[in-house]
Amino acid sequence: MGKHMDGKLTERDGKYLTFSLAGEEYGIGILQVKEIIGMMPITSVPRTPDFVKGVINLRGKVIPVIDLRLRFSIAESQYTERTCIIVVEITTDYGEMVIGIVVDAVSEVLTIKEEHIEAPPSFGINLDSEYILGMAKLEGGVKILLDIDKVLSSKEISLLEQNR
Repeated sequence: MGKHMDGKLTERDGKYLTFSLAGEEYGIGILQVKEIIGMMPITSVPRTPDFVKGVINLRGKVIPVIDLRLRFSIAESQYTERTCIIVVEITTDYGEMVIGIVVDAVSEVLTIKEEHIEAPPSFGINLDSEYILGMAKLEGGVKILLDIDKVLSSKEISLLEQNR
């Protein structure tokens, strides 16, 4: 079970947690999502990039939190009751790492098939296409699928590691 009729499984096929950021819809692979939590006090950490909001204490574990708006050079906005932190596990050069990403609002979990995913265009979106797994064409429009492992560079991750 779980295989397609032709027995082929693809890497981009699957369930995605979708969320909004500045009016655009994004998705990240559900397998990397550990949990979704409401906003909570974030302790800022000196000498980290602007988009690193700081760290949170999640049941005794200190987790770095990044604001995706700032990471993608989108204007910062006031947090609302819909703003939340998606806790994800990313694979880095330093091994597995758990980080929180602040998003405007979580939408839904969608199953997206490979045939609905196109390569990202090389223009028109104000973020580096290296973060983009693909563009999912769905009835509700286009969702930008993120490769969450690539949203932070190794240099940025090493900064976070030093501050833990």
